[in-house]
Amino acid sequence: MKFVIKLGGAGLENPETLALAAKSLTQLVEDGHKVAVVHGGGTQLTKLLAQLGKKSEFVAGLRVTDAETRDVALMVLGGRVNKTLVAALNKAGANAVGLTGGDGHVFKARKKHTEHDLGFVGEIAATDPKWLDAIWTLGAIPVISSIALGMDGEYYNINADEMASACAVATQADALVFLTDVPGVKGADGEVMRWLSLKDVPELQKQEVVSGGMLPKLNACKEALAHGVKRVRILPADAADLLPAFSSQRIDRGTEVLAA
Repeated sequence: MKFVIKLGGAGLENPETLALAAKSLTQLVEDGHKVAVVHGGGTQLTKLLAQLGKKSEFVAGLRVTDAETRDVALMVLGGRVNKTLVAALNKAGANAVGLTGGDGHVFKARKKHTEHDLGFVGEIAATDPKWLDAIWTLGAIPVISSIALGMDGEYYNINADEMASACAVATQADALVFLTDVPGVKGADGEVMRWLSLKDVPELQKQEVVSGGMLPKLNACKEALAHGVKRVRILPADAADLLPAFSSQRIDRGTEVLAA
């Protein structure tokens, strides 16, 4: 199988959770699967911005990104976070290659236009997965930070969920898994929904059952399923050890997102 894994939050910050995820991703490769990792790093970015005296602002789960914030994002996401994840995978026994979406023009971005001007926030306009294929051919794991070059030569901050979805579509992945800080998508009763049909999302949004950062994640799920990705799952990062069994056993953690 071909897996795209989105890793963020505690999966990047907590050393034990990161080691667990790295071990599981390495096991997937050893079992013969192809794995690509797309990562965020929003918490780390917010912390450094605060240290620099900049307040973070979000609209519908997306970070408002002026030029200075974009430059810090490039440093944090494309630098420290990416290389920390590469190091963890290498320590677990994998061969990991870190890159941004701008390297090799794997992802090309355009400015995201919304009612509120988000600045240097982009969306994926084009993909060229040949470099990912080359890394896979060598038996390695591409590790991609959520930064991409625009047609104008500027770097854009991309929502990591959206980039993971675009990566899954571009590579014709069999599965897209979001390793998150939350146990899954919770319903109105506060319980994790083991299965969530996309047709139910508008009503959940209307009732404000899902909001904030979960909205771009569910939109990313929708895009992936609409363009051929067979399975999409939101899984807590502390359950990353379940990934090697993903294709052969039933998993009772997280939320499986269904097209209908």
